[in-house]
Amino acid sequence: MLDIKWIRDNPGLMDQALKKRGAEPIAERLIALDEARRAEIGRLQDMQSRRNAASKEIGTAMAAGDKERAEALKAEVAGLRQAMQDSEEAARRNDEDLSAALSVLPNIPADDVPEGADEGDNVEIRTHGNKSTWTHPAKEHFEIGEALGGMDFEGASKISGARFTVLKGDLARLERALGQFMLDLHTTKHGYQEVSPPLLVRDPALFGTGQLPKFEEDLFKTGDGRYLIPTAEVPLTNLVRDEIVDMANLPLRFTALTPSFRSEAGSAGRDTRGMLRQHQFMKCELVSITDAESSVAEHERMTACAEEVLKRLGLHYRVVTLCTGDMGFSARKTYDIEVWLPGQNAYREISSCSVCGDFQARRMNARYRVAGEKTMRFVHTLNGSGIAVGRALIAVLENYLNADGSVTVPEALVPYMGSKTRIEAVR
Repeated sequence: MLDIKWIRDNPGLMDQALKKRGAEPIAERLIALDEARRAEIGRLQDMQSRRNAASKEIGTAMAAGDKERAEALKAEVAGLRQAMQDSEEAARRNDEDLSAALSVLPNIPADDVPEGADEGDNVEIRTHGNKSTWTHPAKEHFEIGEALGGMDFEGASKISGARFTVLKGDLARLERALGQFMLDLHTTKHGYQEVSPPLLVRDPALFGTGQLPKFEEDLFKTGDGRYLIPTAEVPLTNLVRDEIVDMANLPLRFTALTPSFRSEAGSAGRDTRGMLRQHQFMKCELVSITDAESSVAEHERMTACAEEVLKRLGLHYRVVTLCTGDMGFSARKTYDIEVWLPGQNAYREISSCSVCGDFQARRMNARYRVAGEKTMRFVHTLNGSGIAVGRALIAVLENYLNADGSVTVPEALVPYMGSKTRIEAVR
């Protein structure tokens, strides 16, 4: 959530930032809401002061035997009591109106984020490795997986409907191997603490990370009011909700391998074949909690950790900076890592690493204490895919396809595959 004090001091910058993100100017309305709220609070404080003073005056009048004066003061106190109740209710409504207006506003982009309307305006900043050069034709992952006998879309549809996949045999093991490899890498080499979080969360957790209230249609909601997590970012980031962290303990770095659940609202007709866009998928998530001065450097570090997964898998990829029109709601700046898929002859996103500043922390009331300072500061939060397991499986299938239809197991995964070096069709 944005800081209303900053908006009061910088209304022009606020509207300029929203314009970059394709949103309408709103600073004037927010300031008016805030002024109404503050004015009501001021009236309430004045009435409280007068009530306290009148109460003391009642005692003085009684002691002086001035009953008429005492009764008049009592009537005044009674009237103030009712007026204060009305004022408290008005202040509460004003506060709710301001909070509701702020809660649907996206984060302010960092100064170095390229301005643009959509993914066509994203900026490539580096590449790693080379595209596959084969003499045999490239194939898409679903062609490869079905030919191997380990990818069943029809069976999944029969059980759960569209946008689900059943993996069997070596492909199921490959998915498990990828997830375990990622967890081991991030915990043993990159300093992240493994967490096994709940997959069901309540409204405040999703509000904290920015999915609610604006993006409820993207979520799966249970009958008892909980939600299936759209990403482990939600429970991992909320570990510090309503907490005060000692700065000496920062940064906190968490990782989790979990299923993620998304309704894919608004994606009709996009990636309808295969595993690219699913309602349920495995993802290894990275979350960092830092102090304000360290978050930019932590963003570069987190992105490098995600890149290392692809380097060890021997996959060609590029890193792009998302433009203002393509960034997520809570992000100040985002790097997307896009892996090369020869079957599609295209780069596709496999990881997204974002720095959110104190945007999520304000929504969660997550703060840290600096030694020697009385005032608390809001932590900075970061999140990234480290990486999406299903899309990594797609990339391995398409980039390690052999001419005979078998798939070579990347060297880094061989220990996780029981020393198997090749996946062949089920006979």
